[in-house]
Amino acid sequence: MSTASESPYVEGVHLQRTDENVREIAALAEVLGEPTGLDGVLADLKYDVRRSRAPRLLGRAVREAYRWDDYDERDEQWYPQGISTSADSSDTEDIGGRRVVVTTWYSTGRDGTKRGSRVTFVDLDSGKYRHVLLVSPVFDKAGHLVLKPMSIHAGGIVWAGPYLHIAATNRGFVTARVDDIMRVSGDDDHPEKFGLDGARLYSYGHRYVLPVRFTYQAFTDEGHEKLRYSFMSLDRRSDPPALIAGEYALGAKATTRLARYPLDPQTWQLAVGDDGFSRPLALDEGGVRQMQGAVIASGRYHVTVSHGPWMPGTVCAGQPGSMKVHRWALPMGPEDLSYWPSTDRIWSVTEHPRRRWIVSMDRAFFD
Repeated sequence: MSTASESPYVEGVHLQRTDENVREIAALAEVLGEPTGLDGVLADLKYDVRRSRAPRLLGRAVREAYRWDDYDERDEQWYPQGISTSADSSDTEDIGGRRVVVTTWYSTGRDGTKRGSRVTFVDLDSGKYRHVLLVSPVFDKAGHLVLKPMSIHAGGIVWAGPYLHIAATNRGFVTARVDDIMRVSGDDDHPEKFGLDGARLYSYGHRYVLPVRFTYQAFTDEGHEKLRYSFMSLDRRSDPPALIAGEYALGAKATTRLARYPLDPQTWQLAVGDDGFSRPLALDEGGVRQMQGAVIASGRYHVTVSHGPWMPGTVCAGQPGSMKVHRWALPMGPEDLSYWPSTDRIWSVTEHPRRRWIVSMDRAFFD
């Protein structure tokens, strides 16, 4: 049963935003030049996605599906995780007339090198995409700029206004601004190298980097268990709009909570109380074990459950603690979710090599 509470804020867990990396990002721009922003990336997309001719074969609810290019489709060093869209970021649901999907990937380190996390912008209309490496700029003790990979699982992403909020599990989540995207000169030729070398930046072969601007650090009140920010989504239609976060849980004793945080619609940042903390409006105990993503659409939760690399994925729909199970709804390995209101479609991304798709599903299938 659901144990949501509204008071209006729930005690037990909260988030606190760190200072912005203003000086650090400015120092990085001195090396790389002024940011190109999202427009620069969308004007320089490189790889092709292929639209499936038979999307219904991938799952009972699937109506549209795209595959990555051959290399990304089978790559075992990077795994897709989170998804959000231009319908989250904009009232018009597009970016300059483009329907855009953004996904996250995390580096597995299977070859001995963990490369952190990245985001990928996909133009659905042109069928092109480009990866952007997430980086953390810091100053060392001597005052020199040092660049680090953003080593988080990146299990979910919310594209709200100009900001990307990216799940960081026990740490909370990190936030970057698409206006800060910077171009790296000629780094396609050095996929094995990373870091600043004088006036040269190596970024594991990524032509673009995106510095993280701040972190929403996760804290727990005494006597409570820390919330794990495994995945995230945006509820644009609530008043105020809300950021949804939830917990992946494998063991029988692990919690499966779903949290709803209010967002300031002017800034697209979390609302902050008088104590300087951001607390959830609701915290539900009735999530689903092994859930990989959750989104609210038509007033109900929709949750993905993965059954490994060989079995099709499940969607559970309803209220926390009382969800109807829809098996064989989408391909194996489904992850995060995002809702596109005007089309009444729910989007997801799947993670396993050679079985990777970006898919959209009819929300009405789950009524």
